Amino acid sequence: MSLYTPRSFLGDGAHAEKLIRDYPFATLITSVDGDEPHVTHLPMLYEDGSLAAHMARANPHWRAFARGSTVAVFHGPHTYISPRFYVEPEKNVPTWNYAVVHVHGRPEMLPDDAVPPHIEALTQVFERGAWSPTAQKVAQLAPGVVGFRMKAERMEVKVKMNQNRTAADRAKVIDHLRATGREDDAAVADWIVIDDAR
Repeated sequence: MSLYTPRSFLGDGAHAEKLIRDYPFATLITSVDGDEPHVTHLPMLYEDGSLAAHMARANPHWRAFARGSTVAVFHGPHTYISPRFYVEPEKNVPTWNYAVVHVHGRPEMLPDDAVPPHIEALTQVFERGAWSPTAQKVAQLAPGVVGFRMKAERMEVKVKMNQNRTAADRAKVIDHLRATGREDDAAVADWIVIDDAR
């Protein structure tokens, strides 16, 4: 599986790390020849070049890890871009700005005793210190899930944020997006770079 990425929209490792940290909810896909792909939606933590996550033990997806090919898809900010956002609307077409990361690898199961610390780490990231599960609660939850780590063997990063447009067009797009008051539009505006010296 390969991501179509024109050279002007090719992102780098810094883009990938920022996107995964800011948008950690992934679509995990495992394909096994001749079978329907397994698809699970779950949060994943990026640490030292690997993704860490867990899923319900009852989910058959994890049993396909050893036999299949796995990719985690992270969607960053995205929104519609109208031709009217550009300096010369009549010369442009509607499009969509977005940033995505595809992380390819082979998930490896965590031993049972590593699952409780994983659950605690995941909780701390998203609670930001506002709440911590008790050891008893974690011990109750752990048997119902399987934990795994996936080393990033290959990353595809696509950042389609009007890099193929003039600085004037990019500035105008940012102004339009900020004017909507929508959080998604503002997030896209934050990813657009005006300076041609990037």
